[in-house]
Amino acid sequence: MSDTLDQPRALRDEDAFDVARVDAFLKQRIAGLHGTPTLAQFPGGASNLTYLLTYPDHELVLRRPPAGAKAKSAHDMLREAHVMATLKPQYPYVPEILAICDDEAVIGQHFYVMQRLRGSILRRDLPAGLGMRADDVRTLCLSFVDRLVELHQVDTSRPDIQQIGKGEGYIARQVAGWSDRWRGALTEGTDACEDVLAWLAQKQPPRDNAVCVIHNDYRFDNVVLDPQQPLRIIGVLDWEMATLGDPLMDLGGSLAYWVQADDDATFQGFRRQPSNAPGMLTRRELVDYYGSRTGWHVDNFDFYEVFGLFRLMVIIQQIYRRFVLGQTTNPQFAGFGHAARYMGERCRGIIARSVL
Repeated sequence: MSDTLDQPRALRDEDAFDVARVDAFLKQRIAGLHGTPTLAQFPGGASNLTYLLTYPDHELVLRRPPAGAKAKSAHDMLREAHVMATLKPQYPYVPEILAICDDEAVIGQHFYVMQRLRGSILRRDLPAGLGMRADDVRTLCLSFVDRLVELHQVDTSRPDIQQIGKGEGYIARQVAGWSDRWRGALTEGTDACEDVLAWLAQKQPPRDNAVCVIHNDYRFDNVVLDPQQPLRIIGVLDWEMATLGDPLMDLGGSLAYWVQADDDATFQGFRRQPSNAPGMLTRRELVDYYGSRTGWHVDNFDFYEVFGLFRLMVIIQQIYRRFVLGQTTNPQFAGFGHAARYMGERCRGIIARSVL
């Protein structure tokens, strides 16, 4: 199944850094590194950037923020590494942290290095080499939800886990915080969507359902499949937004990326994972299965679904603002202004049908 392994690509010029300085830093902290590493870049990179450093006998993954202005809390490498190291003993799907750099003199930013989990990562479409039938896809989809349920069951009474986030009051903080981020990311011609913000403020639940460890960016392209047993998930990646919060908010965030087979052509263009493949659960089925596994009441999920889409809209608009200001030249970001506008309309569609 080597043809289905997640592989890096050639380095984008704007994302390059001084490999020699990183090499010197790592050889002082990780035993057994020899020779000069080669550098490649994994796909994606709209948020933090991920690279593969290949030594003769080691493969390491380096994570760093993008260049340009950025929200501190969304690109804090030291915090992400700390969260991962804290969770690893309780949630085995977290990759092992091998080195943390808090010296900006090395590459101009903080970064960390972790183990590489060799496996398949499902991006836009299912690789033909996996040979999955619809019943296999359904089994994998249920396993995907199960891993989220297991994360939400991590013991938050432990003092080290309690340091991950503020916990109680999460929904109110998120509605207020993301509304502020949205207003700060507006560019000329952006639909301000004040009606969506007002609905979220009015319809937010009065209290959190529970305080759990939440991933906040749980998608198929953030999980690693065993290359020999592709129905088995061996890793969960991208912990930059993990915290303590409401589990249904986490599920709603995942739902924002869940493009199913009968969605319109525009939303299909957003798809980053094979959630439309035969055998995949629909959004409603996914929510219902999560509810059956956890006991949470999920009959009316409108608030969580709208908030998940709104949060994605903010992220898209923040990236678009960086593009407008010339802080990134990545051409894939040129259409993000239209994408944010579509997300606003999608929120309005759910709001119009909601009985909340």
